[in-house]
Amino acid sequence: MEILNLSLPATNRFASNYLEQSAEIQPFFHYRYNETGEDERRVEELRNRSFPRIQVAAHIESFMERFPSSNAVKSSIEKLKQNESVVVIGGQQAGILTGPLYSIHKVISIIKLAEQKERQLGIPVIPVFWIAGEDHDFQEVNHVNVQVNQKVDKWTYPEKVIQKKMVSDIQLNRDTCLKWVKNLIENFGETDHSNDLLAFAEEKIRKSTTFVDLFAQIIMELFKDFGLLIVDSGDKDFRMLQKEFFKNQIVHHDSINFSLLEQQREIGKKGYPITIEAGEDNANLFFYDQKLMERILLEFDRARDRFVGKSGGISFSREELLEIAAQNPEKLSNNVVTRPLMQEWLFPTLAFIAGPGEISYWAELKLVFEHFNIKLPPIVPRLNLTFLDRSVETDMADLKLNLMDILQRGTDLERDYFLTSIKDKEIDELFLQTKEQLRIQYQIIEAKTGELDRGLLPLLKKNENYLLKEIGFMQARLEDAIKLKHEVKLSKFTRVDLALRPDGHPQERVWNVFYYLNRYGMNFINDLMTGYFVFDGTHKVIKM
Repeated sequence: MEILNLSLPATNRFASNYLEQSAEIQPFFHYRYNETGEDERRVEELRNRSFPRIQVAAHIESFMERFPSSNAVKSSIEKLKQNESVVVIGGQQAGILTGPLYSIHKVISIIKLAEQKERQLGIPVIPVFWIAGEDHDFQEVNHVNVQVNQKVDKWTYPEKVIQKKMVSDIQLNRDTCLKWVKNLIENFGETDHSNDLLAFAEEKIRKSTTFVDLFAQIIMELFKDFGLLIVDSGDKDFRMLQKEFFKNQIVHHDSINFSLLEQQREIGKKGYPITIEAGEDNANLFFYDQKLMERILLEFDRARDRFVGKSGGISFSREELLEIAAQNPEKLSNNVVTRPLMQEWLFPTLAFIAGPGEISYWAELKLVFEHFNIKLPPIVPRLNLTFLDRSVETDMADLKLNLMDILQRGTDLERDYFLTSIKDKEIDELFLQTKEQLRIQYQIIEAKTGELDRGLLPLLKKNENYLLKEIGFMQARLEDAIKLKHEVKLSKFTRVDLALRPDGHPQERVWNVFYYLNRYGMNFINDLMTGYFVFDGTHKVIKM
């Protein structure tokens, strides 16, 4: 396995400037992710704060009992209890079969950075993955993309969810899921590893009752030997640990929202787009209606001095909501503004692993954190990985394609240039002349028809268009015949695009890890984890 480090721009301007640590974005953060000495400053800050280490460690130990484990996992739990320990943390929604590849990339990033920081600092550094089980956007987690007839095809898990249920509460029909996964693996094409992958999937599905269960089962089987710990934000027991922090958010809701809007204004002055959708009345908390099984965003109605559901129907005084936080915290959950705060209060965070979009929204939270006299953790860009198969690399060499160009924009320009080069210009000219002569002759006929019977003019125009269409059809058939002669070369363009820039998107946003497990075997992840990754903002191309 060979790793190439390429300097590619991020998917948005703010993230690109962050990777470069440009002067204009630095005021929006407390730490620089790539500067020597920042880790020590962060560790010193964490030493002056208190965390519910024992309670969090006890919860994680209990929560993880039903998932694959190892001595490394047990060691991580013990480390978390130690006063000098810190964590590298990041999170993602619980996509079916782990969702797009970037979820796997994020886990790898968390583990690898934790390993590196533990060696550098000489203190326990624990990798923690925060599963966003409280999220209710089922459409984002219920599908994977596959290759069908040399195109990207979206395969959606067949069961529907009508309510805005938290993903943690969405039950998994094991038989339906297993049948769907079998079809998926068959579509990948049979390899020496397909039977092992199917057995792996069947075992994990049989042990799962919800979408989060299946996500956690797969992630922990793949990464258990690296000491990864997981939490589910939708877990009721986990939110019991958060009751005092929920109360803090309720008391300070106005200041949280004011700080957010102030920071957004400062970012807007620099010409950057705002990531977090916010309004003057946001309470930045959800209430979970267990009767409706729906998660309802709360706002603050200043005229009535009450917290109300954005869609209407529920209303709480400040005292009532504080009572819910104290007695039934499982009914409350965080939004994009308060989740980072909750994470920061629960875990001694040495670094947060962030994707390009997350970097932008963390910048909007600086004043929110300062309101509580704490700092944003160092935000470390996650590893951006692309897997380059040897056969695809061969196709690229045959086509004389540049890897950096393909990763940024695909092969459209080169493909169009090739199609232009193989066109029969004489045939194109003949068809062009034929169409022009037809139009000229029909102008003459149109003039005569107008003299004889103007009512026939629409029919004449329809007849002309029909003939032009038939000529165009024949021209297209001849062009197809020319393409057919060059089908081998054209198919290489398609294979390169599908592998590296499917549908014009980065590989990590389209394909799922199961495709690569089927192709390279169940040791695929362990092989990846042997690599040394530098967190320098470069794009990592891994030659397989």
